Amino acid sequence: MIWSLSTTPTVEIAVPAEKAGGVIITASHNPIQWNALKLLNQKGEFISAADGVKILETADNEEFDFAEVKRLGRYRIDDTYLNKHIDAILELPLVDREAIAARNFTIVVDAVNSCGGFAVPMLLEELGVKKIIQLNCEPNGLFAHNPEPLPEHLTQISNELEKGRYDLGIVVDPDVDRLALVCEDGSMFGEEYTLVAVADYVLKNTPGNTVSNLSSTRALKDVTEKAGGEYFASAVGEVHVVNAMKANNAVIGGEGNGGIIYPELHYGRDALVGIALFLSHLAKAKVPASRLRRTYPDYHISKNKIELTHDLDVGEILETIKNKYAKNPISTVDGVRIEFGQEWVHLRRSNTEPIIRIYSESDTQATADYLANKIISDIKEIVSQKIRA
Repeated sequence: MIWSLSTTPTVEIAVPAEKAGGVIITASHNPIQWNALKLLNQKGEFISAADGVKILETADNEEFDFAEVKRLGRYRIDDTYLNKHIDAILELPLVDREAIAARNFTIVVDAVNSCGGFAVPMLLEELGVKKIIQLNCEPNGLFAHNPEPLPEHLTQISNELEKGRYDLGIVVDPDVDRLALVCEDGSMFGEEYTLVAVADYVLKNTPGNTVSNLSSTRALKDVTEKAGGEYFASAVGEVHVVNAMKANNAVIGGEGNGGIIYPELHYGRDALVGIALFLSHLAKAKVPASRLRRTYPDYHISKNKIELTHDLDVGEILETIKNKYAKNPISTVDGVRIEFGQEWVHLRRSNTEPIIRIYSESDTQATADYLANKIISDIKEIVSQKIRA
């Protein structure tokens, strides 16, 4: 089965419905020169690392036969699944179309000239939003700016919202599985806080547990525990989050990059369901987006990396850091995550380069930066000692 253009979560929904597997060709959130394959299993979920190894081994060992030319199978084009995806979102009990329509929102959409350019406006119209301003919504693949929805890439929509005639800005990446929100005054709602706000709404109506990865804001934990639920942290990566959600019966989860996973619909990051749930929340809150944002704990994350030479043992360096801070609460589920009271630092090694990524969080940006720089200094000292030795 072939779709000419579709969102990643739409394909994830289509795969189990068609009793198929799935292959998505996408740039994801990367610049225009990048494309790759995303492989889905029969559940419409990303294949695991173990499954990936099996696929590569099968290919390397050539343990397969080619079909005869006259028996290659057949294909058909099906352009109905986006409608089915949106219909499924509208049927969710927590999506309140009447409340959204009653607020008479004026919304600006930036879809970076990818498939979100038709998917997001279609969803908004079905939700009863009549005033939709479209920026970069022609799905020609010519990205108008860096497609990763980070604040430094969203100046166009931010400047538009500063004019003061709108209620919300919505930004999606080319996959439409990451959702960033811009407040009515042009300020960023915060990519980390997309999940926090949607989880808050879900938890108020469906008590339960939540999951995010170890590099995501602790605000989700705060919101979850306030609602009487339990928060769980997974390794970084959608597959790991989904596995942790299933293991802990989470009612909502995702990643701090704006990825919402709502199992009531499916186990995959989905910006469209995120939009519908957030607008339901905003409509019922009856406050501007900027005021809603201020109701959540205000944490700041510092994202850094340190590049090392290929002859250094990254694993040994992480082990040394772990031993240095052994008196602090430490998680080694994914790299090394050290807690300093309400603050934390997470160190992860790259799978492809001699790089250690260092994320830290605190209640001020200055303190978050200080924590990251302290760990970077520790790493440099460890490296210097190894060189001297």
